[in-house]
Amino acid sequence: MDNTYSKTADALMDTDKSVILEAKHIYKTFPGTVANDDVSLELRKGEVLALLGENGAGKSTLMNVIYGLYTQDKGEIFLNGEPYAIDNPHDAINAGIGMVHQHFMLVPVFSVLENMMLGAETTKGPFLNKKAAEAKLRDLSESFGLEIDPHAIIEELPVGLQQRVEILKALYRDVEILILDEPTAVLTPQETEELFKIMRRLTERGVSIVFITHKLKEVLAVADRIIIMRRGKVVGTTTPAETDEHGLASMMVGREVILEVEKAPAQVGKVVLEIEHLNIHDNNQMHSVRDISLSVRAGEVLGIAGVQGNGQSEFVEAITGLRRYNSGEIRIDGKRMPQEKPRTLVEHGMAHIPEDRQKHGLVLQYPLTSNFVLCTYYREPFSRHGILNENEILRNAEELMERFDVRAPSPVTVAGDLSGGNQQKVIVGRELSREVSLVIANQPTRGLDVGSIEYIHKTLIEMRDAGVGVLLVSSELDEIMSISDRIAVIYRGEILAVLDAAEASREEIGLLMAGHISE
Repeated sequence: MDNTYSKTADALMDTDKSVILEAKHIYKTFPGTVANDDVSLELRKGEVLALLGENGAGKSTLMNVIYGLYTQDKGEIFLNGEPYAIDNPHDAINAGIGMVHQHFMLVPVFSVLENMMLGAETTKGPFLNKKAAEAKLRDLSESFGLEIDPHAIIEELPVGLQQRVEILKALYRDVEILILDEPTAVLTPQETEELFKIMRRLTERGVSIVFITHKLKEVLAVADRIIIMRRGKVVGTTTPAETDEHGLASMMVGREVILEVEKAPAQVGKVVLEIEHLNIHDNNQMHSVRDISLSVRAGEVLGIAGVQGNGQSEFVEAITGLRRYNSGEIRIDGKRMPQEKPRTLVEHGMAHIPEDRQKHGLVLQYPLTSNFVLCTYYREPFSRHGILNENEILRNAEELMERFDVRAPSPVTVAGDLSGGNQQKVIVGRELSREVSLVIANQPTRGLDVGSIEYIHKTLIEMRDAGVGVLLVSSELDEIMSISDRIAVIYRGEILAVLDAAEASREEIGLLMAGHISE
């Protein structure tokens, strides 16, 4: 993604723009956590202000304070230079502040128009005035270039259009400030480009935008100014003209970070994972995976690219023994695997880095010593004749903490007390320190800082170079393209194509992610 929509340096530093919103010395704590620690920012009229930081940096908390979902412990909010108390979202909307959340707040069975009117009903006497509401919606759509059918049902719209409805819903309430919380998380590259065009049209009409993200390229492509947060504090303010990805990453982490994944050409060996005609139903008994056939070979990374919610979770759960599948066959090293038998899969050389580290990756109440041996506690040297060898378990934890850079007070610290990045390193250490032939890595870097991402990417490539087969599932297209040797694109539970990563383009993959197959 280039900087097509970035403004010139002169425009970026335009001091004529008036400050429309100020947050001063905001403190917000939760039990055991300081989410915002003396945070201040200002938003100017008609600009895109990017709020950059990893999950847990405090950026969403700050915006939830400004939108009235949280109340700050200390600090003040000013609108157009005047102090303004925001106790709830109703206060924020009345002040001209709208927020589009990462998970959309739409009623799926309602039409676009019905969602638009919900909570802001246009009436004529005792009756809803749908005609006037539709006229206002069409006027907004035309003015801002946000074409949409007012009578379309939300659940029948693609994700990109649902997000457009959310933006229109805010504009329908006459907002002057629009907060977008991780808006590209569920979009294809083409939908992301379209969103950036929409953002520019909004700012040209005087709307001010706060863009919350952790994606460096997107910040440089669309932001006028950038505020970087780390561990609840603002650690820097800059502009795209003054920095680059490396500079932003260094500010986010506090040290130099290698963003490029260095890897030699794959030395491919035998097939270690074979999946044939796999069909899976989700929890609602709907068909979520349709007739998937794939193979992963020793010494390669096969990436699964796709927008979240296209069957990836059910697919990985079936492969790793966490979900029953309806039909098909899974083989590791040529041996057919039984359903719902995770231990059997582990004993046949499978390692699993799960999508939800807290639900499927760790026992949060257990100490690190126990979490490091969840797959091997019943084997020597950790157990003999059914009796645990606590000394050996402790020694193992100490060794893995050092080897995988797990930062914790001690090996007996409970896993639930660790940061997300360190929890992920515990899982990676446990799964990749034993003899394995296959690694299933599902969203392995979700919510991690760029330093932890760098480390996990390096570790996965080391496994691949040691002759292990790696199946990588990620919603981050940059991650898929930089790590993978081959890329399979999934859409609505089907594999539409398998591409050579060295020859595939973002545009080609993006179109496939949206379900477009070239003739």
